[in-house]
Amino acid sequence: MFSQKIAQQSLRRLAVQQPSAMRLSMAKFASPAAVATGNYTQMRPATSTAGNTDPTKLLAQQRLNRPVSPHLAIYRPQITWYMSATHRITGFVLSGGLYAFATAYLVAPLLGWHLESASIAAAFGALPVAAKVLAKYIIAFPFTLHSFNGIRHLVWDLGRGLTNKKVIQSGWTAVGLATVTSLILALI
Repeated sequence: MFSQKIAQQSLRRLAVQQPSAMRLSMAKFASPAAVATGNYTQMRPATSTAGNTDPTKLLAQQRLNRPVSPHLAIYRPQITWYMSATHRITGFVLSGGLYAFATAYLVAPLLGWHLESASIAAAFGALPVAAKVLAKYIIAFPFTLHSFNGIRHLVWDLGRGLTNKKVIQSGWTAVGLATVTSLILALI
């Protein structure tokens, strides 16, 4: 408050003693009334060459000179990142697969497709054993990983296992359990 009074008094003395000097020194700054009425436009100094007058090209050039955010490049990858990404991806894959199959099952009679249980079982039964195991593993792994990671998140919602050591340990545990469970389901 005191500093504001001193600044006001100095400006008043300057305005009274040298009105022309005051106008010249304040010419750089717009009054609040000029800004409010739109009679003042703040201009940025030119940053382009004389030949470059296209504003879109100027903006593109300025964007090239900006630094890129390092985000993932400067951090060491951790199990928490991978588990977060795979949890989202497996959820998307599982729900997307369910919606795609349900839609195909509904329109199959209209298109002449045979997606009845008997025809699906016959087609699957005709596959070689290695293809059957691989197909079952490909279906089972996203389901089990998403399930075990979901249990992990539910435990976190209870406020347990939130230390760095426990989070890393539970992440690798979820991956291990999902892998083993998927193999067991694929071999059944």
